[in-house]
Amino acid sequence: MAGRATSLAHTANFDTLPDSAFIRESQLVQSPKRPDIAAPLPFSAPTLWRKVKAGTFPKPIKLSSRITAWRVSDVRAWIATQCAQQQAEGINHA
Repeated sequence: MAGRATSLAHTANFDTLPDSAFIRESQLVQSPKRPDIAAPLPFSAPTLWRKVKAGTFPKPIKLSSRITAWRVSDVRAWIATQCAQQQAEGINHA
């Protein structure tokens, strides 16, 4: 139960994390194993990695041999870019 509470706290606090913080995959994307836990990104881990490989999502940083994470500032910048692109497309289609 403690692990689940920690996951909920991390997800709920994405907006309050400092830009210099790091966020791991499990806190970043939706998990089919935990569909009740919200995540900042609305897609799966495989989609995240496809986007990283395609260069359409920021590359993660290897913090140790077994820990990979993204800078919160990079994720926020990507989200802002996606929102701006959708707004521009909406204006162009209107």
